[in-house]
Amino acid sequence: MARADKQAAVAEIVESFNEATGAVLTEYRGLTVKELQDLRRSLGANANYAVVKNTLAKIAATEAGIDGFDDLLTGPTAIAFINGDIVEAAKGLRDFAKANPTLVIKGGVLDGKPLDPAEIAKLADLESREVLMGKLAGAMLASLTQAVQLLNAPISQAARLAGALQSAAEQDPSILAGGAGTPVADAAEEAPATEEAATEDDSEATAEAEADTTEA
Repeated sequence: MARADKQAAVAEIVESFNEATGAVLTEYRGLTVKELQDLRRSLGANANYAVVKNTLAKIAATEAGIDGFDDLLTGPTAIAFINGDIVEAAKGLRDFAKANPTLVIKGGVLDGKPLDPAEIAKLADLESREVLMGKLAGAMLASLTQAVQLLNAPISQAARLAGALQSAAEQDPSILAGGAGTPVADAAEEAPATEEAATEDDSEATAEAEADTTEA
């Protein structure tokens, strides 16, 4: 390969590393061309599965600031550059490897951090982004329902307080004018006592008027 071609190939791999969310290194020794095509289809839009030369991949990994790949770049190597849901891509690689044991998952990188095969297997066991988003939406809906139920109680209490305030204002208009007035909570209990006091005052005034008339 000419020097210019090598530089272009390295630059392409570096760009793939930089644009991808993560990457998984595999050894595809023994896979047929058709099986490689099936693997690419199984990954779908989530990943770009590319066969690379180990020497060029080492240079590209160094330029991209990725460590820990040198020991993994042995034998026929292909890298799955993951651009979508990394969990879905990990599931696709795992399921394909189960059906085709000649595919070996050697390791990878996620957000610049190296991953070993066991960690990639754990990613594959996680629920997909769509499932997690569905569960989150369900949890938010349940929380919203609870919030509405909590808000309904204060609204009914406010209605009762408004009724008590209206009754108190009818007896003491100074409440609405900013006066001290009678506490709203006690208005209903003190209203009968106020009416009785007013009746007693009227009776005393009548008795005094009759006494003045007799003396005259």
